Amino acid sequence: MQSATDDIVSGIMARWAAAFTRLDAAGLASLYSRSAFFFGSNPTFYRGNDGVKAYFDGLPRWQSPSVEFTDVRTAQAASDVINVAGTATFTVEHGAEPLVVKITWVIVREDGDWKIVSHHVSSKTPLIRQ
Repeated sequence: MQSATDDIVSGIMARWAAAFTRLDAAGLASLYSRSAFFFGSNPTFYRGNDGVKAYFDGLPRWQSPSVEFTDVRTAQAASDVINVAGTATFTVEHGAEPLVVKITWVIVREDGDWKIVSHHVSSKTPLIRQ
């Protein structure tokens, strides 16, 4: 059974995926808090809606970008805070090898709406072998 928290997260993920497919930087930035912290696929640290928009504006203009979120886990950390972890599989061109990353978000209620306040992706390839 899907919880209200899962519904909030799946709604944000659906809007995120739709905006990514259009490479809509403003649409993506609108999903983030004005005080967002953002680590994407490059080493630069971005802040706030303007930083998030700058990140997405800087991406290549791929012909067929898409993303699929899988293995998503959610936890209501407080009444206005949701913790999210999962896998994001990005396909940017037909026939190209997909980019698969671990993704974490912290989502908060801001001005009555749910916004991503922390975004971090990292490699699925182990950095330390045990």
